[in-house]
Amino acid sequence: MADDVYEEMAPPPRLADFVLKLWTYSAAAPSGVVQRIVPDGCCELIVHLGAPYEELGGDGAWRLQPEVLFAGQLTRPLVLRPTGPVHVIAARFHPDGARPFLDRSLRQATDRRIDLMGEMAVPPRTLAQLADWLDRRREDDRWSLDPAVRAALAERPADLDPAARRALQRAFLDRVGVSAQTLRSIRRFRQVFERAEHLDGAAGLWLKAGLEAGYFDQPQIARDFRRFLGCTATDWARQQSELARALSSESYKTMGEATV
Repeated sequence: MADDVYEEMAPPPRLADFVLKLWTYSAAAPSGVVQRIVPDGCCELIVHLGAPYEELGGDGAWRLQPEVLFAGQLTRPLVLRPTGPVHVIAARFHPDGARPFLDRSLRQATDRRIDLMGEMAVPPRTLAQLADWLDRRREDDRWSLDPAVRAALAERPADLDPAARRALQRAFLDRVGVSAQTLRSIRRFRQVFERAEHLDGAAGLWLKAGLEAGYFDQPQIARDFRRFLGCTATDWARQQSELARALSSESYKTMGEATV
């Protein structure tokens, strides 16, 4: 579309340990087509300033999203469709950065969208206002991170005895919402789209991108497309548009290997 706009900005330094990116998307006249959202290993705070999207439930019914929502980790397809003019502002958290904001285990939010309308007396209208609101929450609630989980997200931790490793695995699930193995799978799948951008329509694009991302063969790539998007790579490429296209090609880059 010519009238849809996606933009990102870095969070202010005081939020940088928790928030990866702030982003906004608007479309004055969306087409109404179905949008399949690529998982990226992060949770998000979404504020609909325009018409909220409808989301396809597991029962086949379409339901309107809340105007303010927390989107947990994705391990299965997320299918949306616009209901009118779109204007979204959002914060994309680091994989472990949303735990102090939500103030509950991120496992409870995995594959869920949680209504947060009651959290905001007056929803912010700009990314700067959203950042200020989050920073007040950070100060009031004294947000903190688990250093062991943050280290596991970025690099291989020191050798641990079995009891300590199990404790770290539990903390990882609590702070990230999925296991380290699942997060690695999501990150590898995400890298397929990052690499596809650089192949520029080459023959066998999805296979080449998948092999570069660490997949062994076409069937393995196809399984993850069905797992995370509920369609084939060819179908996704044909259907992608608007928000789904923007989020699949934005500047988020996967961060290291989670090792627990």
